[in-house]
Amino acid sequence: MIDVLLVEDKESLRIGLVEVLRAHGLSVEASADTYEAKRALARSSFGVVLTDLKLPAGSGFDVIAAALKGGGDTDVIVMTAFGSIEDAVRAIREGASDFLTKPVDPDHLLLLVDRALDRRRLKRRAFLLEEELQERMSLPRLVGTSEGLREALVQVQRVAPSDTTVLILGESGTGKELLARSVHQLSPRAKGPFVAINCAAIPEALLENELFGHEKGAFTGANARKLGRVEMAQGGTLFLDEIGELPLSLQPKILRLVQEKQFDRVGGTETRQVDLRLVTATNRDLKTMVATREFRDDLYFRLSVIEITIPPLRARRDDILPLAQSFLERFSKDAGRKRALTLSPSSVRALTDHSWPGNVRELQNGIERAVILCAGDVIEPEHLRLDAQAARRPQIADVIDMSGSIAEVRDRASDAAEAELVARALTRAEGSVEGAAELLGLSANALRKRIKRREDV
Repeated sequence: MIDVLLVEDKESLRIGLVEVLRAHGLSVEASADTYEAKRALARSSFGVVLTDLKLPAGSGFDVIAAALKGGGDTDVIVMTAFGSIEDAVRAIREGASDFLTKPVDPDHLLLLVDRALDRRRLKRRAFLLEEELQERMSLPRLVGTSEGLREALVQVQRVAPSDTTVLILGESGTGKELLARSVHQLSPRAKGPFVAINCAAIPEALLENELFGHEKGAFTGANARKLGRVEMAQGGTLFLDEIGELPLSLQPKILRLVQEKQFDRVGGTETRQVDLRLVTATNRDLKTMVATREFRDDLYFRLSVIEITIPPLRARRDDILPLAQSFLERFSKDAGRKRALTLSPSSVRALTDHSWPGNVRELQNGIERAVILCAGDVIEPEHLRLDAQAARRPQIADVIDMSGSIAEVRDRASDAAEAELVARALTRAEGSVEGAAELLGLSANALRKRIKRREDV
């Protein structure tokens, strides 16, 4: 692959730019017009195309179209006169990644070219990882080209071969379990089991038994020995989703599992050894929970050796339409449609304008609902029903238990507000109780008493 295709009709500028690029260690091919550029693009692969917009035998827009033909990952940077900013904006809309105004600043040029080549390398690495995942996993395709998702995939590729613990961070619905499965399938443990458990979905009284199992006679109704999820994950990967909901009483036992690979069944007297890799995920701020003593600091440090963050969908808007198209194809096929439904222009706008508080899961559910509701071949906004969802604002009943007397509800609301204020103050003060107390207008001792009172509840 050649690094740069330079398309410039003015010979003196073309020669000068070629010298600048080659002196920077880049391989360069130069063309004097649109016709030569198209021929070069047809026979060779280029990392970056650097083109003027005013060219003989066509225009720079023809070069952009030729460079992007077939959905390749070549970046296009356009050069234009200072007074032709409208043309540069049009070029960006048609697929160019950046533009330069003439006269060209060599340092700025090299910065943009280096950035474009770095993007291409990252895209290729993410693509190779995605292909590997497709080949080795019976999982939905990880759709998206946003930088945040690509970085997460590259991190997966880097950490998967090791046996270290991984903490996956992200809001609900972003696909944390899918990423955890990817870590497992790309690891030496891929032939072993992948065992998942959601710490928020199981009552605290039952979670220990679900994790570690029990011996016969451990409690009333324990008529036989039961293996827990930990033993089921022998030789493979144990995935603890929503680890932030893990009760304090169980955290020392998980710490022991991480450090020593040992555990005890409920009602058992024999310490058991297990060989597994632990991957966890959460949508909560564990650092704040450590500061408020809701989560053990030693466990947090053992779990967060490697942290991978999945950005929310609103922060990776370039992925919305590719994801929607992927879901359209899947659900159209499931519904027995001869071909996938399409999105109307107004539906595209509705999808890209929506805030997606439920992330990819919300998008998936919305597309599935639209396919069911749509009688024709084109999905309209009324099939998506996003406006009604977006219009709804969180109600106090969503976060506060409204049962009981007015005094009881008032006390619960006051406690929740106080806990939130304390957590935010500790975050701003980077965990310093003294600093947080100053922000809240309290003495450090008074704040410590409030935190202690919450722990004792």
